[in-house]
Amino acid sequence: MRRRSRTPDAPLAQRDGIDPVRVRLPADPAGAWATVGDHLRGRFEGAIGAERVAAMLGEGRFVGAEGALSGAEAYRAGMYVWFHRDFAPEVAVPFGIGIVYRDERIVIADKPHFLATTPRGRHITETAVARLRRDLALPALQPAHRLDRLTAGLALFVVRPEDRGAYQNLFSGRRVRKEYEAVAPYDPGVALPVTVRSRIVKERGVIAAREEAGEPNAESRIELAERRGSLGRYRLLPATGRTHQLRVHMNRLGLPILNDPVYPVVLPEADADHFERPLQLLARVLEFTDPVDGRLRGFESRLRLESWPSPQTWDQ
Repeated sequence: MRRRSRTPDAPLAQRDGIDPVRVRLPADPAGAWATVGDHLRGRFEGAIGAERVAAMLGEGRFVGAEGALSGAEAYRAGMYVWFHRDFAPEVAVPFGIGIVYRDERIVIADKPHFLATTPRGRHITETAVARLRRDLALPALQPAHRLDRLTAGLALFVVRPEDRGAYQNLFSGRRVRKEYEAVAPYDPGVALPVTVRSRIVKERGVIAAREEAGEPNAESRIELAERRGSLGRYRLLPATGRTHQLRVHMNRLGLPILNDPVYPVVLPEADADHFERPLQLLARVLEFTDPVDGRLRGFESRLRLESWPSPQTWDQ
């Protein structure tokens, strides 16, 4: 069996913590592209326009293994081309990332509210992985799992690419104990603790997930940890990891998490990203057996939910 050759390392360094885009030129049996430039113009002009592609070629922005490409090079199927995208301006998230733990294999970070874990959609450079790569000088850093953008708290990142699969498998295999904390209305009519099981469906491009009939694919244990006046502080223990699972399950109980811009009502985008009104949901605890050295690991967030009143102000 023919073994596929190893993908060469990118000749371009990261920019703002983001890897360059890599393109492998496809087979061209019909001879549609005489030059590399012909292919690049045909491939990207619909997204950024032919003039922008030409400008990037003129600026040496497209790079092959031997250096910058002019576009006049003869087309060669299988050739690799790298380039950096133009990043649209992003609103800076005005909160720092705390480092709870760091060694040669992993970084446990305290991700703030509003900061996406990984680049996606309109959030590229303002993401936890991009910031940590820059701030810690760890260009190969990758997340082992994803924490929702509006949720704060503990996220595990892997330093070395060869270790990433082992830590990802912890999460996909449900071998990580995760404990969350939330602030939501207190309702004496809701009997707690309770385990909520349902089938959650999240469609790409649709903001809110929904519950539907069928075999449950999501399970959460909800406990009341403390009550102060009209608010409760809840301990949330997810057994699965569906998108928005805890938010959906709390809303199902009639206890929507404070400042949630999606459940029970999807707010307009302009009203959803108020930095002074963060979603009151925190990934507080991560516990697991390290897949590399077998040690029991346990970490607790140093963040606190700001809507939980101090004992001096609560109304009995």
